[in-house]
Amino acid sequence: MRIGTGYDVHKLVDDRDLILGGVKIPYEKGLLGHSDADVLLHAIMDALLGAAALGDIGKHFPDTEEAYRGISSIELLKHVRKLLEDKLYLIENIDATIIAQKPKLAAYLPAMVKNIAEALGVEEERINVKATTEEGLGFTGEGLGIAANAVCLLESIHNYEFDATPKAVDRDCGGCGGCPKHN
Repeated sequence: MRIGTGYDVHKLVDDRDLILGGVKIPYEKGLLGHSDADVLLHAIMDALLGAAALGDIGKHFPDTEEAYRGISSIELLKHVRKLLEDKLYLIENIDATIIAQKPKLAAYLPAMVKNIAEALGVEEERINVKATTEEGLGFTGEGLGIAANAVCLLESIHNYEFDATPKAVDRDCGGCGGCPKHN
């Protein structure tokens, strides 16, 4: 079992779309960044990469690369999925929190969960996203930015035993495999 944590923050500015969890949220401001600045997905990617000891999103998707300018973070999350699959990791669960004074996000959380689960190829039941405010305190509370944090649990398939050896069956007991003779 491997645990990872992630955190990201971006400044709110005019003339940008607000994208969280791959969902475009109607709001007067958006997040400033090289990509779509989706703080939720960035925190999740950092948690996943950290749990797998694969660095962070800055290593894999540097903001100096033109290829990542304006890119959808859902596409980056799909790439992280491939990295995890290549290392034979399974995602047990992800729990994430968006920290924003405004806008209210409760109505958008199910769509975020769906987008994340689809991008990672896991069941929605493995993903939890929630939102909170900071009661007007700090940069998020003052509406200057939005932050997100995430934690994940990965499991390596190397931790599972697979026994493909055929077992002898005693025809006298019906070959149950559950009696003391077959255990």
